[in-house]
Amino acid sequence: MHTQTLPPLDKPLDNDFETKAANTIRMLAADGVQAANSGHPGMPMGMAVAALTLWTRVMRYNPANPQWADRDRFVLSAGHGSMLLYTMLHLTGYDLPLEELKNFRQWGSKTPGHPEAGHTPGVETTTGPLGAGFSNGVGMAIAERWLAQRFNRPGFE
Repeated sequence: MHTQTLPPLDKPLDNDFETKAANTIRMLAADGVQAANSGHPGMPMGMAVAALTLWTRVMRYNPANPQWADRDRFVLSAGHGSMLLYTMLHLTGYDLPLEELKNFRQWGSKTPGHPEAGHTPGVETTTGPLGAGFSNGVGMAIAERWLAQRFNRPGFE
C-alpha cells in the first residue's frame, strides 16, 4: 500500500515542495508531448496541483501491486491528457521508467496517446472519447459497493 510520506490532510504542505512537485509534473508532461510532436499538454499542466493532491494525500494504491483490491482508482475521463496519468504513475513508483515517458505516443511504448487498460501498469480503464471515464468510474464504484456488501463481513477475512 502507498506509504504516506507527506503531511496528513489536516496539515499544509510545504509551499516550496508543492510548487516544485507541481512544476515537475507539468514539465515531464510537456516534455513528453513535445518529444512526440503530438499530444495535449494543457490538461496535464492545468491539473498538476489537483493530481498531486489526489496522489499524495488522498488516494490509496500500491505500485508494487497495481491490482491490489483495496486501491483507489484514478480514472482519466479525458484520455487525451494521458501524460498527466503517466507522469503520476512514474513519480509514484509504478513500473513506468522515465524512458517510457520519453517514448510517449511511440509504437510499442507503455505510454500510448490514450490510456489503455492492461497495457500500462496502474491504468485502470481505457479512455479516449470525452466523458467515457465517467461511466467507467460509476461502474467501478457500483462493482466495489457490491463486492463490499457481499464480502466485507465475518467469515470473509
